[in-house]
Amino acid sequence: MAKPVGAVTRGTTGHNRLRRCDRWIAAVHGPLLRSAVRPLVVDLGYGASHTTTLELFTRLRRVAPDVEVVGIEIDPARVAVAKPYEQEGLSFRLGGFELPVPRPPTLVRAFNVLRQYGEDDAWRYWDLLAKRLAPGGVLVEGTSSENGRRAIWAGLSPDGPETITFSARFDAFERPSDLADRLPKTLIHRNVPGERIHAFLSDFDRAWAVNAPYGAHGRRQRWLAAVDTLSRSWPVPGRPPLGGPARWRLGELTLPWVAVDPR
Repeated sequence: MAKPVGAVTRGTTGHNRLRRCDRWIAAVHGPLLRSAVRPLVVDLGYGASHTTTLELFTRLRRVAPDVEVVGIEIDPARVAVAKPYEQEGLSFRLGGFELPVPRPPTLVRAFNVLRQYGEDDAWRYWDLLAKRLAPGGVLVEGTSSENGRRAIWAGLSPDGPETITFSARFDAFERPSDLADRLPKTLIHRNVPGERIHAFLSDFDRAWAVNAPYGAHGRRQRWLAAVDTLSRSWPVPGRPPLGGPARWRLGELTLPWVAVDPR
């Protein structure tokens, strides 16, 4: 077997750390998984525990009963620990960015993996993973806080990045730009004046401040009002599956990637 592509990460994980992203995947990409023939989902770099891969499997099976999930880890010891939890439709194997699976995956989730790489490597691995996808497939790559209460992820097709999603519990931030430390590696060093992502987060903070009176009705109402304000100057999707009140009420906001693309 060829040496896996990539480097061993810290492996930090925990129950429900990726729940916010799993919920988004099920809602936004559930139709894709249901329509695919033998849908395969890869959880790349699941860490020191099988937990988040099992949670992904359980959640996706509710919306796509035929989905198969494969957890991939570059550390042989972590694979050995996860193996006893295999079941029909769920397996674990050794590997890295080369994705050692029997067929192109319909969806790849890679969370808290690229954070330890440089920006140039992050772009390169985005391209590598996206090109491994089945036609019409999706790569969801992002970063979350240790407890999962703040997260940002990008959605990519085989042609490149398509969306970026900001997600947080309403008690997990003072202002929206607090999420900046969860930006993808391709953007985190671009959060400076003159860059699009900095402009967006600055405008989000202003929208949050302007709508402070809505806080009397709760932070959810303030978030909804801030998103409405923001949508007047940024291309915030207003309808499902990516946008609309049903998603915003969860503490989510999705933008087309082009709105923040540093290139």
